[in-house]
Amino acid sequence: MASKFQSRLVGTIILVAIGVIFLPDLFDGKKQHYQEQFASIPLQPETTDEIEYETIPAPEFAEVDLPPEPVTVVVDEPQQETAAVEVTAEAIEAANQPLKVEPQPVTEPKLDNQDSAWVVQLGVFRNFDNANQLVERLRKAGYQAHVFPKQPQQGDLARVVVGPDVSKQKLSGDIKKLEELTGLKGRLVRFNPLNP
Repeated sequence: MASKFQSRLVGTIILVAIGVIFLPDLFDGKKQHYQEQFASIPLQPETTDEIEYETIPAPEFAEVDLPPEPVTVVVDEPQQETAAVEVTAEAIEAANQPLKVEPQPVTEPKLDNQDSAWVVQLGVFRNFDNANQLVERLRKAGYQAHVFPKQPQQGDLARVVVGPDVSKQKLSGDIKKLEELTGLKGRLVRFNPLNP
């Protein structure tokens, strides 16, 4: 007879085999296979041959002979009475001729813009906040005031100017008003737009 160990080993193998075969069916219940469903796209739509295509006729050109005598054309305008226009064959031929244009000489642009405008320099400040406060006060009074340089670097000085203006006389007259408003003596300086 077989030993106890062999009997137990055979029994264990049989139980494992039964478990492998029947347990998935017990836990799965109904076997359902899930499959993605999508609508199929037809390869080519069906067309009917009943469409009729129209052909476009070629344009027709006609020879036009102009009359030798002047032609009178009457134009109706609602605001005015009728106006008559005479069109002659010479006028039509002159209108068909190419227009000759004389080229104008090209003038070189002024490279030295020193003479273009003037400004009134009111002061040079080490503190940019003071300069900006003065500019705000001048702008509220109606003057076109600026601080240069616009983007200060460490150690730069702020210049407060009023202008620019092409009229030197206008700015000269404003110097006294600016002195009364700010308490600073301004001086008239040329404005260079390339290096304000």
